[in-house]
Formats: sequence, C-alpha cells, structure tokens
Amino acid sequence: MSDHTYYNAFEISPVPAPGPDAVAPEPFRGIYGMPAFVNIPTTDLAASVEFWTRGLGFFELFSIPGTLVHLRRWAFQDVLLVAAESVPDQPPAMSFSFSGVLSEVDSLVAACRALRPDAVEGPRDTPWNTRDVEVVTPENARIVFTAAKPFAPDTQEARNLEAIGITPPGETPGDNERHA
Repeated sequence: MSDHTYYNAFEISPVPAPGPDAVAPEPFRGIYGMPAFVNIPTTDLAASVEFWTRGLGFFELFSIPGTLVHLRRWAFQDVLLVAAESVPDQPPAMSFSFSGVLSEVDSLVAACRALRPDAVEGPRDTPWNTRDVEVVTPENARIVFTAAKPFAPDTQEARNLEAIGITPPGETPGDNERHA
C-alpha cells in the first residue's frame, strides 16, 4: 500500500472525466506559460506539420518560418517542431504521451494510417485502465495517444489502481482547496 494520499483534482485538467459519453474539449488557442512541452527536431517542417495536424489532431498555434512551429491540441498539450539538420534513424525507447477521449481513438488510428500506414501500433488496453495507440511520426518520435476507459469497479484494472491507493472519482470528497 502506498503512503501517499491522493485526492480528486480533475478540475485543473482539460481532460474530461472518463466515461462512455466523454467529450473532447475544444482546441485551446490561449497563450500561457507552458508548464511542460516537448521539442521535436525535424528535417521537413511542412511534412511534420501535416502529419501532426492531419493525423494526430494538433493545430498550428504559431510559427517562425523555417525555424519552428508551435503545435497544440488541448490546453497543456504543446509540441514545438524545430528545424534540424538530421533526426534519429530509429525511434527512441522514450515516448511522449498525450490524452484524448475514447471516441477519438478510431479516427486517430485511421488518420495516422492514411498518412503513414506502418506508423501505428494498437490500440491496446493497459493494466491502468487506458486504451493506448503508439504512433511513430515522420521525425521518428514515439508518440502515445492515451484515453481513459470508463471506470468499472469489478475489473482487474480497478483492483490495480486501488492497490496503489487511487480510488474512483466521487468515492472521496474533492479536497483540492486544502492541497493547493
């Protein structure tokens, strides 16, 4: 058993609570101090932007021509495509993951396969109650699209989460004010 106390803090995230009717939020066009982002080197900014926008559902927030394109999807899902002389020959073991909702999985898989047929693995269900799709981009970045599945209390995934001290939303009162 973990000695950590967890609490429901879903209100600080753009990711909707898991459920069969979860709806993806609108793309976020505001400017903010980014708490985290990823830099991805590319030898072809135009091809990279096309894959990330048409395949992975990002949009171009702004660009510095020939140098950088800032992509975003939801709030806090920021990617900087940066012009480079070369990119790795193989995808790294490390990956970058971004969240979505279950209803987006099939269309994301189809869009990515239409652009790069061999770039997609999955979808696959995880022991932590998500459905994941792994995509290798034109820059050889390993990207994981992850969507939470609805919580089902009598599943192995629920037992896995409970074993580490994570309880379903609504089971304990949201006390984020005390922790903020």
